[in-house]
Amino acid sequence: MDRPGTAPYLPPMDMTGTDILVSGGGPAGLIAAAAFAAEGFTVTLTDPAPPVTEETAPGADLRTTAFLQPAQALLDRVGLWDRLAPHATPLARMAIAELRPDGSLARHDFDAADISDAPFGWNLPNWLIRREAMALLSAAPGVELRLGTGTGATLARDREVLVTLSDGARLRARLVVAADGRNSSLRREAGIGVHTLRYGQSALSFAVTHPEPHGNVSTEIHRDGGPFTLVPLSDRDGAPCSAVVWMTRGPEANRLAALPAKAFSEAATERSGGLLGPLTLASPVGVWPIVSQLAERLTGPRLALIAEAAHAVPPIGAQGLNMSLADIATLCDLAAAAPGDLGSPTMLDSYARRRRPDLAARVAGIDALNRASMAGAEPLRQARARATALLHDIAPLRRGVMRLGLGRSV
Repeated sequence: MDRPGTAPYLPPMDMTGTDILVSGGGPAGLIAAAAFAAEGFTVTLTDPAPPVTEETAPGADLRTTAFLQPAQALLDRVGLWDRLAPHATPLARMAIAELRPDGSLARHDFDAADISDAPFGWNLPNWLIRREAMALLSAAPGVELRLGTGTGATLARDREVLVTLSDGARLRARLVVAADGRNSSLRREAGIGVHTLRYGQSALSFAVTHPEPHGNVSTEIHRDGGPFTLVPLSDRDGAPCSAVVWMTRGPEANRLAALPAKAFSEAATERSGGLLGPLTLASPVGVWPIVSQLAERLTGPRLALIAEAAHAVPPIGAQGLNMSLADIATLCDLAAAAPGDLGSPTMLDSYARRRRPDLAARVAGIDALNRASMAGAEPLRQARARATALLHDIAPLRRGVMRLGLGRSV
């Protein structure tokens, strides 16, 4: 007789078998599926939503992602980078600027050439990442895509997980990878708690065109409420174009999002300090709540949490998805090194030991940076500006900070 709250026992002969079930069809889940498939594992990927395409993106996902150097190496390893590279905009420099009360900018540039022959990273629209990853997976042997289908009840046994999908299908997997977002149902079902910090902030996400070229420089402009970040994109209709993430207090974000396009463009231009000239809104505006989260554990029985199921951070320093790809690389390395241990307690314990310290440090560090970026009082703003100048002006410190941002040792 089955216990309340558990999946009913289903005989293995009634089920389809797979090595790995990846739950979640966002960029992290798609890349995880591609990484495991590249190592020769059979993979089933589920997601309750249909894929985002160029046609549906304006109403669905306006965000972009900057893949930093280590993330690009993983994408190359799994065969995805060749598909993305023609669309990618390199980030040769990153700048941090303070918008003074008089409207002028105090700017400090951090040049990738100080530490590497390559750019810091490459920027791409999320919908395009998903489109190309989907195309790769559709042609990959051993991959089953179950889009429009969610992951329902799971029951972990000694050597496998029994899974019932939302469409009634049943399967067996040796490992379940939860990439199902910050409100992960798999994390909740496994009884794994999460520490959440709320800031009363939201992020406005949109694209703009502007008369001045961006020069492949990503610029984070501070004033109060959170940073206003311009990230280079390819030209649009012959005009320079940038993606923008504008973090501010929640009520102010809602007020701005309701403005007519012309008034919104003028507000964005003022908030940018006129860095690239007058900004013209070139897309719809999305609004996203900002939180920090860290799961109390990264694993359960035959379950590994990755990406926002494990951690979420404010969009500062291009850390979010890059942290997720570090999760994927670690998990994939462990699986490839000992295929027979896939999903075992030994493998999952190793994953948690390798990832937990870095994740805890980055979540705490980005939390501190975000709180500093929200400061509006003039003495606090001056202290923030002095700290940025110190990081920039002392060369060994500047290079060390840049290496840490890329996920490398100082």
